[in-house]
Amino acid sequence: MPGSPLPQGTPLSGSQALGRVIRSVDDTFWIHAAKGGRRVLVMTPAFASATGLDPIELQGLTFAGTDYRCHLGSGALDLLEHLSRPTTVGQGVAFATALAEIEEPLHGVIYDAIASTLIPFNGAEMQPLSKADVLGRYMTGGVEVSADDVVALARICPKFDEGDLEAIVAAAGLASKKPVRSSGARTRKASASPQGVSPTPIGRFELPGRRALADFFNEHVIDIVADEGRYAALGIGFPGGIILEGPTGCGKTFAVERLVEHLGWSSFPIEASSIASPYIHETSRKVAQVFADAIKAAPSVIVIDEMDAFLSSREAGSQQHHVEEIAEFLRRIPEAAKNRVLVIGMTNQVDAIDPAILRRGRFDHVIHVDHAGRDEIVGLLQSLLADIPNDVDDLSELADRLAGRPLSDVAFVIREAGRLAARARKERIGSDEIAAALAKSPSRDADDQRRIGF
Repeated sequence: MPGSPLPQGTPLSGSQALGRVIRSVDDTFWIHAAKGGRRVLVMTPAFASATGLDPIELQGLTFAGTDYRCHLGSGALDLLEHLSRPTTVGQGVAFATALAEIEEPLHGVIYDAIASTLIPFNGAEMQPLSKADVLGRYMTGGVEVSADDVVALARICPKFDEGDLEAIVAAAGLASKKPVRSSGARTRKASASPQGVSPTPIGRFELPGRRALADFFNEHVIDIVADEGRYAALGIGFPGGIILEGPTGCGKTFAVERLVEHLGWSSFPIEASSIASPYIHETSRKVAQVFADAIKAAPSVIVIDEMDAFLSSREAGSQQHHVEEIAEFLRRIPEAAKNRVLVIGMTNQVDAIDPAILRRGRFDHVIHVDHAGRDEIVGLLQSLLADIPNDVDDLSELADRLAGRPLSDVAFVIREAGRLAARARKERIGSDEIAAALAKSPSRDADDQRRIGF
């Protein structure tokens, strides 16, 4: 971020002085901190003229022979994309009322929350926004949703019912796409399907080698989503969050991939590499966006991989942005289930995860997945060999030797046996290829690993 041409300590009227620069856009304006939690918008004269602000209310400031104009805010004064989303109807109406006074299209927006003033501006390469776009981003904390779609907005803003959101949208001079269903009452969520809804045709879920895990998913996910009306009549809503925890290579990812494939729903991944950002608020914004996209595509699945990497415990001394990210997940996870989004997390360090995340109501089930035993390995081998020409009759010895190892090792042995058979110009995998493949695939936990080099 470019620095301000005005240094800290530059005096203003009323015993105020400029503090550090917080924002900067195109060398046309800068937002500085000031004493008492106040902020100062410092502008070039050309920018000040384009904003429509009353020149009489702006302070003049000359530094190093250059003239500037200043607007002193009493508190929150920031760009739209950095504003905290409102927590009360009054805050939403105040923003919407200020928005109603602005002409479309909008590009950039600065908001003075205390004065309820919106300052529009044009920045380089900024895309034009409608008033509905601007209000939607403010209400949701950055999610790209049009505010006139009140039903979609209500899903992302659970603090407000449709009546509240209708009032806010009307204050902005916008027409809602969806009328209020009942005065002051929250919309009934899709998870509470009315009695008599026809069951969704979803067959029984099968997971080769993992009978117990498949039974869990059938009982707690498949049966519920296949007959939502019957469950809703007894007060059972859409399935809550599920965590699969266990050692690396135990088959967590494989199980989740098969479940998503069986459901046939859209899947939205969240992992450290996709959401982590060094910028304050950016990670939270990305998390909010993923949840919003999943809600729009509902029913859908959000898969959180290696959740311990970014949902670790908020111990004393944790950085503020990490606390904010945890808080964003705490808000979004219960909201997901209400909007027919299944959240599944995976971790091999469940003890490292923040206790608030693990509470029921967010993640209802924490399921331990261990390395596969002999019988589970037999089931997986039968599945892997089902569509491959082979003369392997007895899998028991192979299963004994692979028991307790990662499922990826099992799949690798079959792939390696196939490669050896193809290399020998054979048309079928035999016991010799299986034995040779197993010899080439020692456990990586063993002391006799193959070593290449010095």
